[in-house]
Amino acid sequence: MVRKSPNPIDIHVGGRVRMRRMLIGMSQEKLGEQLGLTFQQVQKYEKGANRIGASRLFEISRILGVPVDFFFEGLDAAAQNGGSNGFSDTKEAGFDLDVLTTSEGIQLNSAFFSIREPAVRKRVLDLVKTLGKSEELGESL
Repeated sequence: MVRKSPNPIDIHVGGRVRMRRMLIGMSQEKLGEQLGLTFQQVQKYEKGANRIGASRLFEISRILGVPVDFFFEGLDAAAQNGGSNGFSDTKEAGFDLDVLTTSEGIQLNSAFFSIREPAVRKRVLDLVKTLGKSEELGESL
């Protein structure tokens, strides 16, 4: 039997579910309990292995405290319009939101915004930019 790979939109929606769940500090078990599902089913939703139906997505949005369209934010333009970029000759430049749905991305985001002093946040941002540039140039610090 040939395994079908998950649809990129299902992966995106599942990743947004995971990101929001982690941002509010909710476990897969707790979300599953509120949905009447096992944590394994929540895991499959979050990986995009199982498609989330409309009524279930509506319930998830209510539990996680976000509007349904939150789960579709950041979809790449080609996925939204069937591969066509409209009048553009090039792919729309965008930001890779996948990194934000990882455990490290969520932790980094939470830690960054827990810094109350704007000047300190700016210095941390400058540091990260400098580290990123040195990585691109192959430099070691």
